[in-house]
Amino acid sequence: MTVELETQRCGVIAIVGAPNAGKSTLVNALVGQKVAITSPKAQTTRTRVMGVAIEGDAQMVLVDTPGIFAPKRRLDRAMVQAAWGGAQGADLIALVVDGKAGLGAKMEPIVSALAARPEKKWLILNKVDIAIKEKLLVHTQRLYEQLDIAETFFVSAATGDGLAELKTAFANAMPQGPWHFPEDQVSDATDRMLAAEITREQLYHQLHAELPYAAAVDTEKYSEREDGSVEIHQQILVGRSSQRAIVLGKGGQRLKEIGSKARAELASLLGVKVHLYLHVKVKEDWEDDRFIYRDIGLDWVE
Repeated sequence: MTVELETQRCGVIAIVGAPNAGKSTLVNALVGQKVAITSPKAQTTRTRVMGVAIEGDAQMVLVDTPGIFAPKRRLDRAMVQAAWGGAQGADLIALVVDGKAGLGAKMEPIVSALAARPEKKWLILNKVDIAIKEKLLVHTQRLYEQLDIAETFFVSAATGDGLAELKTAFANAMPQGPWHFPEDQVSDATDRMLAAEITREQLYHQLHAELPYAAAVDTEKYSEREDGSVEIHQQILVGRSSQRAIVLGKGGQRLKEIGSKARAELASLLGVKVHLYLHVKVKEDWEDDRFIYRDIGLDWVE
């Protein structure tokens, strides 16, 4: 598809909301492939992830931000800072609300902060396939009373309901200007960062109930072999020896399963054979290590 430069439109859309509202699933669906990891665990997204979607002559840079919540630790503060940083200067902010969970106390600081922001705001009620329809209208009315909302959409990122209409509306709202990314680029994430995120996603999927939120994946080595395949070495950082045992599993079987699933997905995404080597390291203070923050794409906050 070739779009003439004079007809191109391009803009930035910040996707914000509470943890587990379905922001990453929405971004992946609009882009048409995975650019952000997902899991049922709240606060899965840690850094700003840019997904690039195209509709007609419009390119939309979708900034998937970490869920905004009340921060308690340094990592929390860095994630919330990344979320609001992703909204800075956006052409519009899309507030994604979990239509099933509704508006609880966790939404109050988000709504208060949004009320003071100058960017155009759209409301996206997500998970409408499992929400009670009458409550959706109640949520919408309450938010209209607190925010200057320009547009409202009811969608299900999981089933695709309403996404075509939303994507078209996003495209029509983009200002005229040259595209920011090549036509075939779907994200600003490097392959090295993507590799770490895919492994972290498998940690969440396979150890959701057992492993605490505080685990990180650091890609130590990422290189291409002569045959075109990719060799990746990663360390999984946990805070305690008991957590290391959980990740390893009996006879190391759990770690093998995590590696197997991550390897298969990476091979599919990268289009080449992947050699993935994982090891688990206990690092009690990893959340206070500036280099870890740099590697996972977060700014250091005091």
